[in-house]
Amino acid sequence: MYNRTRKNSKDMIQRLQTKTIGPSKQEYISKPTSLNEEVERYLSNVFEKELGDKNGILVSYNPFVIKKIASYLSGKIKMPASIGIAGETASGKSTITMDLIDTIESFATEFNLEDAITRVNTDDYYYDRSEMVKAAGSFAEFAKDYDLDVPQALELELMSKHIKELLAGKSTYLPKYDMSGTAIRYDNHTLAKPSKVIISEGLFTLTEKVRDAFDFKIYVDIAEDIKKDRFFIRAAERGLGDSAEHIYANANEKAAIYIRPCKEKADIVLSGSADRIKYKNFLNKIIGIVQELYFS
Repeated sequence: MYNRTRKNSKDMIQRLQTKTIGPSKQEYISKPTSLNEEVERYLSNVFEKELGDKNGILVSYNPFVIKKIASYLSGKIKMPASIGIAGETASGKSTITMDLIDTIESFATEFNLEDAITRVNTDDYYYDRSEMVKAAGSFAEFAKDYDLDVPQALELELMSKHIKELLAGKSTYLPKYDMSGTAIRYDNHTLAKPSKVIISEGLFTLTEKVRDAFDFKIYVDIAEDIKKDRFFIRAAERGLGDSAEHIYANANEKAAIYIRPCKEKADIVLSGSADRIKYKNFLNKIIGIVQELYFS
């Protein structure tokens, strides 16, 4: 995953042991025998500590994901990694994604690391329905008879193809969807280059037609009352007026069918109401392993 020369494994193990959160190495039943195992042990402690914090970012996780992350970080797996982040409207998934991108890009800048992360925006894969908008007279009229809150409204097969091309080391042109109300999609709009991490987020990012493109599947969970408050604050800012109630009800209904079931497919479930600083602190603990292994 990283091209810098890794330091001696024994030296790295000793350094990571001094950073391990939880039991000291004297308390281990059996000492890890490889760098990969030591990274895995370290990550397990980090995840368990976060899971035990009632105000933490973790709701749940599949223990297998620890092994997978460790394999990428230690260099056992040398391929790029793809991350898919999904959740309901106003769950906080976009904020979490942008904070993650900002943190990785800051690290890449500090250590002169090229091609660190590429974003593939799920919303850009909505089908072009500009002619239907014109025929209806406005986007508001068009939306009365066309449901945007279902995965069938997006060309997710194309999104899956683009992500897999990037993972295979191929540059590809991504579409761009006009969110201003024209429903125009500009195909072959943005050149995306392969990178070490490919990340996508959206309502339908983990639905059936695209989720197999992701090495790591993350779901952002949120309490109903917090989600509703956030939605109506945004609705007021966007001037949705009386239509906000209908839009929210439809989004909620469709989420129960298409989005919430994705939680069961996720490797990691995050809290959409956790403090943003906690997300960055957690991510920095993981990035710290990369720094220790490849840039110290």
